[in-house]
This record gives sequence, C-alpha cells and structure tokens, in this order.
Amino acid sequence: MKDSISGIDLSYRSYTVKQKAVRNAYKVYNSKDEEVLRTKQKLFKMKEEFPFTDPEGNEIFTVKAAQVMDFAGDYALTDSETGKKIAVLKKEFSFLVHKWKIEDGNDNLIASIESRGKLTGILRGFSSLFDMLPHKYSVKNSEGKEIGSIQQSFTLLRDKYRVEINNDVEDREALIAASITIDALEGN
Repeated sequence: MKDSISGIDLSYRSYTVKQKAVRNAYKVYNSKDEEVLRTKQKLFKMKEEFPFTDPEGNEIFTVKAAQVMDFAGDYALTDSETGKKIAVLKKEFSFLVHKWKIEDGNDNLIASIESRGKLTGILRGFSSLFDMLPHKYSVKNSEGKEIGSIQQSFTLLRDKYRVEINNDVEDREALIAASITIDALEGN
C-alpha cells in the first residue's frame, strides 16, 4: 500500500467519523475504536480550512479551499511535513445529489463520491425537515468500480459516519478527509 502521508496509520478498512455537537469539529476512529485523526474547521478564515492532527495534536495534513468563497469547491489536501499537495477535492454542481471528485496532485482522478437517492435529494429540496434523513455516498474509482462507501447514522445532535474503504485502495487519507469536508461544507 502506498504511504502518501507519513506519521499516520490508515491501513484499516473501516473508520468512524464523529462530529462534535457544537461546531465543525471531528474525530476519526479506526475499527479497533482507536482515535487516529481529529480536525476542526478554522473559524473566521477567508478560505475554508481544516487542519488534521494526530491524537497528540501534531498536524499531519490540511484541507484548504483554493479560493475565497470557493463555490466550485476546490480544496487541496496538503502534507503538513513536506508541503506537498496530495489530493484535490472538487465539488461538482448538481441539483439533487452531492457530487465530488478526488484528484491527485497531477489532476488524475482518484475517486468520485456521489450521494445516493435522488428521492431523498428532492425531499431535502422541498423542506429542511428532511435534512435529518441520513446521508449515504458511494465511492468509485476512476474506472467506475465501487471502492467504498460513506454512510451517516441517524442522530439528532451530531453527525456520525461509517467510512468503508476496500483493501486495495491506496489514498485512504483523501477519502477520509473528503467525508469530513463534504459533511461540513454541504451543511449535512
């Protein structure tokens, strides 16, 4: 498996992402229920920014908007130690579903993420009451093969996601960062 960011072990297949009740702050746990990452959206910034740290508080990587008021949704994932751009999360405009692409630092598609259920999208567009319905996303590689999923649990106070990633997927940090970034930016 490729180790694109040093200082973190993301070799597990399954992760749980838990959001704090008050703001866009998250913790990521592996399948052994060990905390592996945490992040919180920086407040009062001109560009959206999420620094990811290990449980001891050491910054591992950052997800940051490419521009101020970036409606198109380009967010660079950068290794904090080397400053190397590892991936770019790109939001695609769509009415009924959330669509995102993850590209490597050379504009090659790593994965696409799309919410499931157009009926749910229609209901959410009709009334904010339906925003409580859990979000489900499929994750596909550049060939269109499903390589994982992101599924929200029904909770009233805070979001909780289960991120499943196939064993042969190399860019796990990009998928985990995407699940958090999508939750925060889509206002799920």
